[in-house]
Amino acid sequence: MSLPKTLAEDVARNLVMVARLIDEDPEEAYAYARIALRLASRVAAVREAAGFAAYATQKYAEALAEFRASRRMTGSVDLWPVMADCERGLGRPERAMAMAGEPEVQKLDKAGQVEMRLVAAGARRDMGQIDAAIVTLQSPELASNSVQSWTPRLRYAYADALLEAGREDEAREWFGKALEADKDGSTDASDRLAALDGVEFVDVLGDDESAEADAADAAAPGGPDREDDVRDDADLDDGVDEDEDEQDGSSDGSVKA
Repeated sequence: MSLPKTLAEDVARNLVMVARLIDEDPEEAYAYARIALRLASRVAAVREAAGFAAYATQKYAEALAEFRASRRMTGSVDLWPVMADCERGLGRPERAMAMAGEPEVQKLDKAGQVEMRLVAAGARRDMGQIDAAIVTLQSPELASNSVQSWTPRLRYAYADALLEAGREDEAREWFGKALEADKDGSTDASDRLAALDGVEFVDVLGDDESAEADAADAAAPGGPDREDDVRDDADLDDGVDEDEDEQDGSSDGSVKA
């Protein structure tokens, strides 16, 4: 669907803010996503962005509805794993497990299939099936020495499951392997290893010193510019699809392996 130029620019600016803020300030990202949604609810990319913003703020029913809407518009299966994880967030791990066995999984690329495996293992853990979760994570991707974008998270999830099962020595080994692959610090594998070794980290700055440092930073000239508010109050007749689920849930994060 094409939008008038001015409207398209307004939508694009709000989507840029969603992408910029979703990690550091999910609630603010969600606010921008809602504006983009009001402006262009019939654009698949907007529905997807709104879904991820809702997902980041643990509004899982809303996120699931937006992901479903995007999938209807595009026919893509790319959102299948995160849709399944929304089911977990809503307290329905059995639905997530059912989705893990659907034909859509076979249409995912390798990264998507690994993501689905992480979600399925998390669902097993939700149901108290820790041994089954460990088996679910055992795969050629886990055993591979090749490091891909998903490698640290897969190894970390496996280590975490082993630790829950009381297999501490194996868990330490796999936290180490996760850390080895985690060049971007996407996991806290180093902290988990330190905890297993009984190491405690102490803040070397006292409270007063920290406060003084914060005050100095705030007083420094040339501080970061504030973002211009790109929110546009244009009111279109585009309607937002009714949410397909009424219930919100809670989750332990994304993707919750």
